[in-house]
Amino acid sequence: MGGIVQRARLAARATGHLLLSLLLVPLCLLALVQFLLSLVLSVTFVGLLLLPVTTRVNRAVTGLARRLASRWLGRPVTAQYGPRSGLLNRALQTLNDPMTWRDIGWLALHLVAGMVLPILAIALWGALGFDLGLPFWWWAVPAEHTVNLTGVPIDSWFKVITVIPVHFAAFTAIALWAIPLLATADAHLSRLVLATPERVRLAERVAELTETRAAALDAHGAELRRIERDLHDGAQARLVSIAMRLGIAERMMANDPAKAAELVSEARRSTEETMTELRGIIRGMYPPILADRGLPGAVAALAAGCPVPVTTATDGVDRLPAAVEAAAYFVVAEALTNVAKHSGASSASVRLSETDGRLTVVVTDDGRGAADETAGTGLKGIRRRAAAFDGGARLTSPPGGPTTLTVELPCR
Repeated sequence: MGGIVQRARLAARATGHLLLSLLLVPLCLLALVQFLLSLVLSVTFVGLLLLPVTTRVNRAVTGLARRLASRWLGRPVTAQYGPRSGLLNRALQTLNDPMTWRDIGWLALHLVAGMVLPILAIALWGALGFDLGLPFWWWAVPAEHTVNLTGVPIDSWFKVITVIPVHFAAFTAIALWAIPLLATADAHLSRLVLATPERVRLAERVAELTETRAAALDAHGAELRRIERDLHDGAQARLVSIAMRLGIAERMMANDPAKAAELVSEARRSTEETMTELRGIIRGMYPPILADRGLPGAVAALAAGCPVPVTTATDGVDRLPAAVEAAAYFVVAEALTNVAKHSGASSASVRLSETDGRLTVVVTDDGRGAADETAGTGLKGIRRRAAAFDGGARLTSPPGGPTTLTVELPCR
């Protein structure tokens, strides 16, 4: 009994889906007519103006169809349209975009499928309603107009009692089985036509990965050049200076011990400074605190060292792959540096969370907002680090604040 009730609910939901699909039919007709009209007028300047507008109408209608199909199928039905800019370019890009013609094809197809499938569902429900009402009026039909129920004439109460229940049960089984299939067919048809083809998605994915790989290689090369420059101009120069001082001190040891001792003392101080500088370079490559205290402890240390008061929340984040921890650490370090230098904030917060194999880093401050990504390299570097891990970065910074930077990094 529970299975029948569940199936009946599914059929009722499928009927609602099909009725909503039926309501899209007049919108499809309107969208198709106005697009064809603008296409005919595209030989004139008026058509070039209308074409992007009519395309937006088409995309709005097909967007409703995608949401309807997504809700029934339980998985997203998405499309990726090409960019548009400039009057003539927008018209040409609209016509050259394969998704534009997929939308048009669906509009034409739905004029038929959007009516046939719901009508079949309505007919099944109508047959059930006919069976339920037949016992109340069959006797009033004149004898020469016998009521037939699937080829069986209903001309006696015996047939009413025996035939109608069997017919009703059979059509109920058919309706509960067929109506969800009709809704699924409608949704799959919309998904087949309106979703971006998998080969196009794969091509775009390859292009995206190629771009992020190039950015990661550029970032890696820039990092190596920075380390080499720091070692060459800093630590190496100091080591040469130490060697020279020690050599001079060695030659002066017999004749002027006091001067030699002074040079040795200077060499010792220079050695300490060089060690400090080398620790800074190593920390820039992979902060030792990550190995010692993990990402939560390292972020807490960054927050403690920030001039702006910072609160942290880790939401149970445990040990992660070293590369992910290092990327997240540098993202937080760069973000807090920007907060301290440019935001004018009185407080900030850092929140780390891990869900479904993705680490989310959210840095928020109550500063003046209106952060400009083109003003420096900090935010670009954050995006580059995230892209190298196939992650993403999102910045929200309205004038007046608050500013929120959200970075997602895959952990697997």
